[in-house]
Amino acid sequence: MCLAIVARDVHAAYALVVAANRDEFHARPAAPAAWWNEGWLAGRDLDAGGTWFGVTRRGRWALVTNVREPGRHDAAAPSRGALVPRLLGDDRPPLVALAALTDDAARYNGYNLLVGDALGAAWMSNRASSLRPQPLHPGVAGLSNALLDTPWPKLASTKAALVEWSASGESDIEPLFAALAERRRASDADLPTTGVPLERERMLSAPFIVSDAYGTRCSTILTITRDGKARLVERTFDASGAMTGEVAHRFAIEAGG
Repeated sequence: MCLAIVARDVHAAYALVVAANRDEFHARPAAPAAWWNEGWLAGRDLDAGGTWFGVTRRGRWALVTNVREPGRHDAAAPSRGALVPRLLGDDRPPLVALAALTDDAARYNGYNLLVGDALGAAWMSNRASSLRPQPLHPGVAGLSNALLDTPWPKLASTKAALVEWSASGESDIEPLFAALAERRRASDADLPTTGVPLERERMLSAPFIVSDAYGTRCSTILTITRDGKARLVERTFDASGAMTGEVAHRFAIEAGG
């Protein structure tokens, strides 16, 4: 993922809401969200075999975003997408599961990880000043390609949209898809400085990115109601930003989640 907003214990009807965009090179093949043999629902990176976001039948969820750090990319590093299945398959509390990844964190290019279940959630980044995982408290939090809640314009706008939607008690998720689909770029005065050329910084500043080579490949929304009903909807897009498909899954969270 390159943009992920999470609301925990905020909405009257939903214990959890995750709204996220995955940005990637269009040439990199991927499969839409489906149930894996291992027992989780996730898209699949057909190049490296991992995933960017997934959820299990017990309500365990996890996602990864890359950290933007031009000039520091190691092409030989292992895929960050392999970390999400490791977290989905780990039944230990989120803080413990993340702590187990710290020993080999330096092997990877920069990442953020979020993982949660019915009892709690946590965040870790291998580019934070400390590798110690941090609890994610109830409320609305977000990630882009920097550390947790770094106030980039696209993160601020999508967080605000989720806060407003949650406060309204709305059950229709279309307003969240609309927030994820926003193509308006930030003004130059509001752009972060991440070391990429100005025109690329402008392109990357929109929640939904459109370009020939790289852009938003899918938008995904996961909701889990307070009585344990889960719904995941994923929409996929081509290089022009046109929607090419949608998958929707509903399931009941199993006991013990």
